[in-house]
Amino acid sequence: MLETIERATGPNPTHSVIWLHGLGADGHDFEPIVPDLAHPGLPDIRFVFPHAPVRPVTLNQGMPMRAWYDLYGLDRDAREDIDGIRATRRAITELITREAERGIPREQIVLAGFSQGCAMALYTGLRLEHRLAGLIGLSGYLPLRNTTAAERHPANAATPVFMAHGTQDMVVPLSYAETSRDVMTGLGQAVQWHTYSMPHGLHPQELDDIRAFLSEVFVRSDESGTTS
Repeated sequence: MLETIERATGPNPTHSVIWLHGLGADGHDFEPIVPDLAHPGLPDIRFVFPHAPVRPVTLNQGMPMRAWYDLYGLDRDAREDIDGIRATRRAITELITREAERGIPREQIVLAGFSQGCAMALYTGLRLEHRLAGLIGLSGYLPLRNTTAAERHPANAATPVFMAHGTQDMVVPLSYAETSRDVMTGLGQAVQWHTYSMPHGLHPQELDDIRAFLSEVFVRSDESGTTS
């Protein structure tokens, strides 16, 4: 089981957000945003921030750092670490299962991520066999995109996706995210697309838009009245 940091917006969480950090960061990276995402109109939310394992990253001369999978290049068609991506998918699925065992139905869980964490959130969520409330992908892309059509699970075919990217991002080019968006919308996925005038990071307006998305998908999950 991945090590995690947890922060809650209230004493009795009924919903969860599992948030995956970017390359070289850790679970503390987005911990400060929790107060910004609390709102009277939202239920009590447990934010789960896992730490990626430390591994050598080829793109960074083999330097060990926290990474969800190995990176071989920045080109959108560069070789991808299929085994690493699939192993991390299993680890994230374990976290989702743990939340369900702790009393949070899967359809009241949002899977979110930034940069490399965005990649894993999208990859895992679209293939998960249990419906989630929503997916959030920030400043990242959809890995192994050519296998998405064959591997996407029907359980999350209608799950809303929030995607956001900076127009000045020099780490993950905007075009990568646009291609990922187009793959998903081409499959009928409901994608909310946002761009902000910023580099590789988080914009204040982005937090407002994420809070609105959480309100929307959590209200929908509550109204469905189902459990898993």
